[in-house]
Amino acid sequence: MTERVAVRSYSTDFPLDEDPVSEDGMWLNGKKDAIDFSDCVTSNGFIHGGPSRMQNLEKRSEQGNLDDADEAPVGDYDDPTAILTGDWGPNQHGKATAHVSNPTEEWFQEVQIRLRCALEPHSIRGYEIFFRCLTGELGYAEIVRWNGAVGDWTSLQRREGPEYGVAHGDVIEATIEGNVITGFVNGVEKITVTDDTWSDGAPGVGFNFGVGDTYDDHGLSSFEVHTYDD
Repeated sequence: MTERVAVRSYSTDFPLDEDPVSEDGMWLNGKKDAIDFSDCVTSNGFIHGGPSRMQNLEKRSEQGNLDDADEAPVGDYDDPTAILTGDWGPNQHGKATAHVSNPTEEWFQEVQIRLRCALEPHSIRGYEIFFRCLTGELGYAEIVRWNGAVGDWTSLQRREGPEYGVAHGDVIEATIEGNVITGFVNGVEKITVTDDTWSDGAPGVGFNFGVGDTYDDHGLSSFEVHTYDD
């Protein structure tokens, strides 16, 4: 069997303190480059979200703070986002280590891997695979498709319960092969879905908006990605 060879890869343990993250121009950011979203910041050896608008906080029936299951989600959804620059293979595998210093039930802290994303002024599109930084019954994993404009996203799959949250040191992974998107924690598959909307784009990372002053209490201490043409 021929060994699969990545057409482009990248890895980092975020050694620099940068606001927003750049690493010699390797990253595009949600506020600096896409304007309507928030930036990602590196400090003390990990990447985390920068402050978001915090004007309209997250409310979703899935989060238990909207009574009507059919009611549309409420919130700014200007998630801190950082996407790698340049061209990447369409089949992508991202892997990162969770840094969680202050888990809380008060806010919806999340660590996110982005796949097949494109970032430009007033638009971020692509896929987001994420896990709540909280173990126990309030943990969850979700796969979301971002459609472009801030606040325009579609939930594709969600799982809830103690096996879907993450703690400090857990390794999260996300893959997209063809139209199959899958998320893993510590090598164990947790969530998967199919979607045909986006066929290309770049990998990256992100975090949930609206987490009060806890945006630097959770993040990722390492990130690597390998992408393939087949």
